[in-house]
Amino acid sequence: MPDAASDPPAPSIADLRIRVAEPADHAVIRELFVSSLVDGQLRGNDTGADIENLEQAYFSDDGASGFWVAELDGTVVGMIGVQNTRDNVAEIRRLRVAEPYRRHGIGSQLMRHAIEFCRSHGYLKVILDVRVERAPAVALFEKFGLSLSRTREADSHQTLEFYLDLYRENPG
Repeated sequence: MPDAASDPPAPSIADLRIRVAEPADHAVIRELFVSSLVDGQLRGNDTGADIENLEQAYFSDDGASGFWVAELDGTVVGMIGVQNTRDNVAEIRRLRVAEPYRRHGIGSQLMRHAIEFCRSHGYLKVILDVRVERAPAVALFEKFGLSLSRTREADSHQTLEFYLDLYRENPG
């Protein structure tokens, strides 16, 4: 049985603050990224370069992309990014929540924030991918109405690609 004294208290979503990532957040962003690697390995097509250079990857395109952190009581507990990949298409990237804070709605709040950003910037489609081992993430994406478009196999891992058509919400 886990020691209740060592477990953090259940976070209150009412206290959650989602804000634009700042340079001072870089160490914890890198830590969230590294701690979430499956078997400690990057995927074959993932270099992690966006994490190493957030400014270039998410803040150098006149506001078409963005990167946010979720903060509770001054502690960064999650992150998410949106990158403009091509005309009218954005990719949601790097959704991560620190282990002790998972399954309390923080990932949902981050997803909601990212999708609202995409809507407000007029994107017609949102894409993302996830390794098949991430069952809670898959359930979260389905909860937000994302559809599975295909499954890829690389480096003996399956990656699921999802999409959300926002153009159906923006007629005309």
